Amino acid sequence: MSFSAKPPPIEVIPGITDLPISAPGMRIGLFGGSFNPPHEGHRLVSRQVLKRLNLDAVWWLTTPGNPLKDTAELAPLRQRVMAARSLVDHPRVHVTGFEAAHGFRYTYDTLRYLRKTLPDRHFVWIMGADSFVSFHKWEHWRDIADLMPLVIYARPGSSRRAPFSKAATTLARYRLDQFDANIVATSPAPSWIYLTGLMSGASSTELRNRQSANFQQ
Repeated sequence: MSFSAKPPPIEVIPGITDLPISAPGMRIGLFGGSFNPPHEGHRLVSRQVLKRLNLDAVWWLTTPGNPLKDTAELAPLRQRVMAARSLVDHPRVHVTGFEAAHGFRYTYDTLRYLRKTLPDRHFVWIMGADSFVSFHKWEHWRDIADLMPLVIYARPGSSRRAPFSKAATTLARYRLDQFDANIVATSPAPSWIYLTGLMSGASSTELRNRQSANFQQ
């Protein structure tokens, strides 16, 4: 279900909507989300995939608005980007809101743009197991799988459902063993991997609810 009837407006904010610097041949993980607010779970996933996939960088793509979510409680883009940068504290993890500068609404549009404009980078799309459970509802989800390898990271409450989701079943023959994580970034798409390991129970929704409750007291 989409809560937004039209694409978000173009919003160019120097230092916020710029793409991180990169170089040909780099292995880059793309970690998209609202980060509303960012939390320890996001940081944990970033550090794990950097290490296990032997990535050169992870880019947090802070969305201007998720079409599958209600944006009524969405904090301003600048605020979310700055909060994420304060949390990250890692020289190879970069946070950007560049999608807003292009009016991108769907992940497919973002990834297609990056593949077209930076064809000599090795991109992988990172998502939590909870998102993978509903991945088949995303716009052009099969095309996303054809654009670049997918990295699915286990999340509390979704770790059992994700490997048997509609997307997992449809893409079953393209699944790689997690012990091959170090070759995922250079593997041809479609390909995907399901990573288990350290997990955090932190939730943006719970954090917002807690903040709201504290404010009302």
